[in-house]
Amino acid sequence: MEGEVAREIADHPFGNPTFTGRTWQLADIRLLAPILASKIICVGKNYAAHAAEMGSAPPENPVIFMKPSTSIASPNSAIVIPPTSQQVDYEGELAVVIGRPCKDVKAARANDVILGYTVANDVTARDHQRMDGQWTRAKSYDTFCPLGPWIETSVDPSDLEIKTEVDGVVKQQSRTSLLLHSIPELIEWVSAVMTLLPGDVILTGTPEGVGPIVEGQSVSVTIEGIGTLTNTVTSKR
Repeated sequence: MEGEVAREIADHPFGNPTFTGRTWQLADIRLLAPILASKIICVGKNYAAHAAEMGSAPPENPVIFMKPSTSIASPNSAIVIPPTSQQVDYEGELAVVIGRPCKDVKAARANDVILGYTVANDVTARDHQRMDGQWTRAKSYDTFCPLGPWIETSVDPSDLEIKTEVDGVVKQQSRTSLLLHSIPELIEWVSAVMTLLPGDVILTGTPEGVGPIVEGQSVSVTIEGIGTLTNTVTSKR
């Protein structure tokens, strides 16, 4: 990102932000997670090929679960493997950031409530998921939701390449056009259940190719038109 700059805003990113006039070269700053959500809603089995690799049929309706806000991690920070898990997996995903309070949003108006899009890694303790028979513990450890590198507000998310690499080796490669339930459909489904607040994040699902990461590795998720989210892996807290 040589030559690109970050511009400081005065208050918050929602609506029409006010810029202070201060700028920094991206190369000279450390990016934090672009949003601290009040809640993170995740969608399971939203690519047919991933549902198949997990041994299940594609769901007729969206399957949703949640991660806590305390699982959010910044770009270039470490994913911490808990001592109780022997298999922690990466799951590269497109994330939607909500821009206004909303409830019961129809799919046709979903774009009205979206601030933008970012890259996510829905890190999962797979052995805990199998052991518990449900997903909360496996998905909720601190650092298990890296987000970044920023929120892109002008991209069309309907057909973007999504790619995950571990130590430079491609592990996942797909396109968001293969989502079983589109982003407008997801917003309609989720907002029928719960009120969404500015900054809330919806993780739209991971494509096939999920697999383990171990201490010392680096995992990068790249989404066309948005950017690359990279994190190291450690077992040290």
